[in-house]
Amino acid sequence: MRNVAIVGGGITRFGVREVGWKDLVQEAGKAVFDDVSNLDRKDIDSLFVGAAQPERWVYQTHVAPLVAELLGVDVRRVIARTEVACASGQAAIRYAWLSIATGLSDVALVLGVEKMNTKHMNISQTCMVNVGNREFDGVNGFTAPPFFAMVAQRHMHDYGTTKEQMAIVRVKNAKYGVMNPYAQFQKEVTVEKVMGSRMISPPLSLLDCSAMTDGAAALILASEDIARKLTDTPVWIVGGVQVVEHSHTVNQMGDLSEWKALRKAADELYKMTGIEAKDIDIAEVHDCFTISEIIEYEELGFCKKGEGGKFIEEGESYIGGKVAVNPGGGLLANGHPLGATGIRQAWEILMQFRGEVPEGRYVSGARIAIAHNLSGMAQLHHLMAYSVEKPQNLKG
Repeated sequence: MRNVAIVGGGITRFGVREVGWKDLVQEAGKAVFDDVSNLDRKDIDSLFVGAAQPERWVYQTHVAPLVAELLGVDVRRVIARTEVACASGQAAIRYAWLSIATGLSDVALVLGVEKMNTKHMNISQTCMVNVGNREFDGVNGFTAPPFFAMVAQRHMHDYGTTKEQMAIVRVKNAKYGVMNPYAQFQKEVTVEKVMGSRMISPPLSLLDCSAMTDGAAALILASEDIARKLTDTPVWIVGGVQVVEHSHTVNQMGDLSEWKALRKAADELYKMTGIEAKDIDIAEVHDCFTISEIIEYEELGFCKKGEGGKFIEEGESYIGGKVAVNPGGGLLANGHPLGATGIRQAWEILMQFRGEVPEGRYVSGARIAIAHNLSGMAQLHHLMAYSVEKPQNLKG
C-alpha cells in the first residue's frame, strides 16, 4: 500500500445559488486547479465524482464523464460516480485513496457536487424520501427530520439529554460559521433563538436542522512521490473505514439512541491507524441535526455513552476543549449539499493543517483529524483519518 496525500483543494460558496449544476462543477474545478497551480492537468489519470441525486434534482445522469468534459480532464485509468446519499463525497475520497494506494492510479481528482434548490422545491423536498426504504418508510413521511426527531426523543428519554444541550451545538457551529466565508449561514445565534425557532418535528426546531444546499468541493490526491513535487504541505490519508447496519427500514431498527455501526467504525479506524480518540485534534462530524453531533461524541469515544449533552454543555467540543469539533461550522452552518459535504470536510482539514483559516477558528498545532459522514437513516457510517504525518509514523 502506497502513501497517499491530499495536495490541494477548492470549494464553492455554499447556499441557495443562482447557478446551475454545471456551473458549480466548474467553479470548484477552477478553485482546485488554482490551488495546485503547478499540476499539469494531463497528469490526472482518475476521476471520482460524489453526487447523490442529480437524476432527480437536475435531471442528469452519467455525471462522471460529464464532469471530465467540463473540467478538461482526460481520464485513462479510473472514472466513477459514488452514491451513498449524504456520504457520497467521502466515499469518493475513500475510493480515490484506495485506487492510488494500490497503484491503480497516481493522481486523482475528487469532486462532490449537489444542486438541491430548484424551481420545483416540492419535488426537491420529496427527493429526500429516497434515502430510506421508499415503499415502507416513505409512505409514512419518514424523511430525515422525523427520523432524527425520534432519535432525539429516545436519547432524551434514555440519558436525560435536553433541548438546551442540543441548541448549544447550533450555537457553537454558528460561531465558527461566521468566520467561514464559504458557509451558507454566517450569523451567530443564541440558545433561546434556536429553541424558539419554528418547530419542524418535535423536539427538533428549524435551527436544529441543516439546510438543503447548493455547492461543490474538489480535492487532488496523489501518491507520495508525486505529492512531494506538488506541495510542501501534504495532508496524509492515514485510514478509512465504512460500516453498515442491515436495518434499512425504521421498524427493523433497534435502539435509536445507539449507533453501533459508528462505534464499530471508530474501533476499526483506531485499530487501523494506531490512534486513539484522545489523540484527535479536529473532528469534522456529520451534524445534519444537533442531536447527531451529540451522539457522535459518544460513539467516537470522546465521552462516555449518554454524556454527549454534558460534553457540549461543558465546552469540550469547542476549540480549546478536548477536541475541536466542526471548527468550519459543520453542516449546520455550511449547509449540506449531499455529494459535496464529505469533500468540504476534508478541505477544511487541509486548510486547518496549512494554517489558512481565520484565527478565531484555527486549531493551533493540530496534527491528527478525522472526518465522519453518516447516510440514510444513520445506518451507514464512513470515517476517514488525516494527519500531517505519514501513516507509518503515526503507528510508530
